[in-house]
Amino acid sequence: MRYMMTYDMMETARNTNQWLGATARSMASYPMLSAIPNPALDWMAAWGEVTERAFDRMVTKPDWGIHSVTCDDGKDHLVEINTVVERPFGDLLHFKVSGRKEQPRKVLLVAPMSGHYATLLRSTVQSLMVNCEVYVTDWHNARDIPVSAGTFDIEDYTLYLVDFMREMGPDTHVVAVCQPVPLALAATAYLAEQDPDAQPNSLTLIGGPVDPDAAATEVTDFGRRVTMGQLEETMIQRVGFKHAGVGRLVYPGLLQLSSFIAMNGERHAKAFSDQIQRAAKGEASDHDAHNRFYDEYLAVMDMPAEFYLSTVERIFKTREIARNAFTIKGHKVDFGKITDVAVKTVEGANDDISAPGQCIAALALCTGLDDSRKASHVEPGAGHYGIFAGRSWRNNIRPLVIDFMDANSRHAKPSPQPSPKTKAKQKPGTKNAVA
Repeated sequence: MRYMMTYDMMETARNTNQWLGATARSMASYPMLSAIPNPALDWMAAWGEVTERAFDRMVTKPDWGIHSVTCDDGKDHLVEINTVVERPFGDLLHFKVSGRKEQPRKVLLVAPMSGHYATLLRSTVQSLMVNCEVYVTDWHNARDIPVSAGTFDIEDYTLYLVDFMREMGPDTHVVAVCQPVPLALAATAYLAEQDPDAQPNSLTLIGGPVDPDAAATEVTDFGRRVTMGQLEETMIQRVGFKHAGVGRLVYPGLLQLSSFIAMNGERHAKAFSDQIQRAAKGEASDHDAHNRFYDEYLAVMDMPAEFYLSTVERIFKTREIARNAFTIKGHKVDFGKITDVAVKTVEGANDDISAPGQCIAALALCTGLDDSRKASHVEPGAGHYGIFAGRSWRNNIRPLVIDFMDANSRHAKPSPQPSPKTKAKQKPGTKNAVA
């Protein structure tokens, strides 16, 4: 019960800060006080506005906010978000563009389960929707999943990806971002051995920890410093009675958010200080750059405890993926079995979460894949988020990924062959040579 009390205590602290912000904003904005020309009141109202919004966003799942897309015909087409596969811990969504013929590229975008919702990839989805049929893994907040749904670790995550790939069929191009990179590679290897006909056409891996020891970061150092017992004791809590997942052991999103912010504490503190100043001057708005970023960044979800612990232990500590020793329900996955799926890795030169070298290690694991079907790219000056959602993605990386998909489509239209009539006119010697 003490873990449940800690969980509720964090929620109480968040709720209190949201209330303090709302109270400060309301009091400082009281109409009668507007007659007092005191800049302290403007600052107090601005502080309250920014604080209330920040702490409110921490428990609100963002909306995709993708309502239409402009296609090559110059028209705006409505977008429908359909659930293709529904599962307790995550769904497969399809962004269907109404009134547009089906696009030749079918893309499965594998979103991370690392504290943020799949909507973190909103801009990635929007950029791909222009000329692709986009499907996304939408993982659920663990606190909303009843205990009766069972447990969920990295093996279950991998099997979810296997089922999603089977559902979409062999003409799929998989793009995995960050945390799921090693598991998307494992799912592909699993299909290569168990169900070759369901393999995707290509696999693009963006900024993920295939081999965490290839380049040390603060994240990998943390994984090395702490023991599994310490992690379980200090990071795992039990969901309180307020939520549908009451009693479920989780790694709380609020703890993960505090870790994210601590990595760049000064930068975040300055961002909020500057936003308060802008709000006090009347220069802030609901959709300014600060709010667009932090409305998504602060929205966090709880992860199943077994998923978090197995990720740290098996991906970072024992390096099962990097050593080609990963197992799924007792079956050893062999990355050497991948022989017919093109693999591309993308890394950011300034990535401080998955540093360059961690992701490209996937290519060395694919020993059965011809070098002509392997590719890699390191984006100069790009950080972790820039390689999938920033200017670097839009201007440089996305075109490379699209070209990679087109060049590695097994079901591309075959080149035209001579007609039977043409063949009949050929000389016997030519026919024998061809035969």
